[in-house]
Amino acid sequence: MMKTYQKEITLKPYKRGFHIITDTIVTEFPELKHINVGMLQVFIKHTSASLTINENADPSVRTDFESHINVMVPENQPYYIHTYEGADDMPAHIKSSLMGASVQVPITNGRLNLGTWQGIYLCEHRDYGGSRRIVLTAFGT
Repeated sequence: MMKTYQKEITLKPYKRGFHIITDTIVTEFPELKHINVGMLQVFIKHTSASLTINENADPSVRTDFESHINVMVPENQPYYIHTYEGADDMPAHIKSSLMGASVQVPITNGRLNLGTWQGIYLCEHRDYGGSRRIVLTAFGT
């Protein structure tokens, strides 16, 4: 029988950068334990932060992500029109679209079936983004 669970949670404010939120998701969404085979979708309800899955062990990977994406999408470009909220605003929207608003992870025997070195990242693209809301949807048998 198919089971479906959904919960919206608020993440604490994070500084600009890439932050592993896997443990927060697992802690805040114990319903995962009720699914033997299924999927978890994580969706962020913001346009200046994003989600991705990557290296969960070496923090230098997250530092390199932040450094590289800032080179790819620099601030203070003369062609930006949407600048009302500061120099980091329009670049944050572009970075969010490049990284994506959701990730999906298999659930196996009540646990996220990530690779050994994988974690779910909150990609905070604003200097002062504040708390972020994510919607967790788990479904399966």
